[in-house]
Amino acid sequence: MEGSPIPVLTVPTAPYEDQRPAGGGGLRRPTSLFEGQRNYLPNFIQSVLSSIDLRDRQGCTMVVGSDGRYFSKTATEIVVQMAAANGIGRLIIGQNGILSTPAVSCIIRKIKAAGGIILTASHCPGGPGGEFGVKFNVANGGPAPDVVSDKIYQISKTIEEYAICPDLRIDLSRLGRQEFDLENKFKPFRVEIVDPVDIYLNLLRTVLDFHAIKSLLTGPSQLKIRVDAMHGVMGPYVRKVLCDELGAPANSAINCVPLEDFGGQHPDPNLTYATTLLEAMKGGEYGFGAAFDADGDRYMILGQNGFFVSPSDSLAIIAANLSCIPYFRQMGIRGFGRSMPTSTALDRVAKSMKVPVYETPAGWRFFSNLMDSGRCNLCGEESFGTGSDHLREKDGLWAVLVWLSIIAARKQSVEEIVRDHWAKFGRHYYCRFDYEGLDPKTTYYIMRDLEALVTDKSFIGQQFAVGSHVYSVAKTDSFEYVDPVDGTVTKKQGLRIIFSDASRLIFRLSSSSGVRATLRLYAESYERDPSGHDQEPQAVLSPLIAIALKISQIHERTGRRGPTVIT
Repeated sequence: MEGSPIPVLTVPTAPYEDQRPAGGGGLRRPTSLFEGQRNYLPNFIQSVLSSIDLRDRQGCTMVVGSDGRYFSKTATEIVVQMAAANGIGRLIIGQNGILSTPAVSCIIRKIKAAGGIILTASHCPGGPGGEFGVKFNVANGGPAPDVVSDKIYQISKTIEEYAICPDLRIDLSRLGRQEFDLENKFKPFRVEIVDPVDIYLNLLRTVLDFHAIKSLLTGPSQLKIRVDAMHGVMGPYVRKVLCDELGAPANSAINCVPLEDFGGQHPDPNLTYATTLLEAMKGGEYGFGAAFDADGDRYMILGQNGFFVSPSDSLAIIAANLSCIPYFRQMGIRGFGRSMPTSTALDRVAKSMKVPVYETPAGWRFFSNLMDSGRCNLCGEESFGTGSDHLREKDGLWAVLVWLSIIAARKQSVEEIVRDHWAKFGRHYYCRFDYEGLDPKTTYYIMRDLEALVTDKSFIGQQFAVGSHVYSVAKTDSFEYVDPVDGTVTKKQGLRIIFSDASRLIFRLSSSSGVRATLRLYAESYERDPSGHDQEPQAVLSPLIAIALKISQIHERTGRRGPTVIT
């Protein structure tokens, strides 16, 4: 802290109309918009900071992290300069700006921070032609609830100025404390650069049996694993936790150097994009494979020979094996949560364990309220996200370590564990089809007309014959959620068609990106008979998909022949 105090400036600006945060207080847009549109990023950061009541903001501590994508370092510097000018007293930042989303949640809760800003666009591509995002997590460590997101949006629509210290410079590479003397501020502004892994690793040690996992990875019958960080934020975490701490060979981990463009790849852990891992697993050398998205909150599990574990099955299997995890043996199991589009596989496990299941809209923020109130302590979504109440975010590495714990306890392969689960509970065939990059007006009319059709009373009882299959409509609705904690009502969260054999069709507009519209179609069919557990999901679900396409007219109205992504 040298020289004259750093000036605090107030810069005039004009609002943008498109800064409504999507679920959980996040704004995700093309990187070129953040980089090229005058004051686009400062406007949103000021709106986020102004959403925190002044008395809570002055002198408080906040956490800042990024997934390392292109524009993150520039954006981090702007966030720091604006936090200082807005009265924040201290920032905790990961070294080189790197912090996974679960680690941000962990640190917020550990140090009782006022909140955190995460610079990520999750699983979307990076680089100048990719996407960038800003996400706000509140004091419980979870994504901003809708009331906070609405407040941010209202501020963004009327913003006239923002505060910044443009001369403030920090060294993101140097661990330790940096202090700055600002004009009109009694106490110095502090920035603490921390190891991105340490605090989070300490938490994992308390909730998992590291000795059991290490024995699995290093013992005489060592499990060979392959873990793909996809050049996102998880590289340092995979190396430090799985390799250094738990003894997995260094060559178990691939693509562990965070890159601004994720190596030109799509950092999305599914069968469409994690092809390097899938090909390696198909060779049969490895018994366990995992991949993570750019910010580390989503994951994929593969068994030997590329055996794929669907996210919905993964959630249900974790729930059925919680006795393997010290944290749950100590804390007990109070309830489960799943997003409405996620398959009902979890519900069957919950019924056998006599615990409630809370069905919420898509978005982790809805789980945070349930966990804060003590109603549930394991939650998951079909989009490769699972977590527990050790944090208030989905946690990819935690889920992978839980899977390794289950393998260690049961002494079975991934495929054996999954097949045993199906034999006990039945198999839920499930697929999600994404129609991306659609015209928002077209998707609006598709959903409007579809809602009018399926919610009409005459639709109940209708039968659809496809080949030898006959499906009878038992229930339909436009899903709405009443939060059991605070009574908040969230409407129009997707259209559900539930058939008499428990099959489901769901149509939902995704709010994760503001570029174009994404229409998602989900299909689920249940098979109790073990002799029917080896079918191809798309073959099983094709009659349901035919019904969905017939009643929605998606292909005719969008000009598409099929979805762009199938998971």
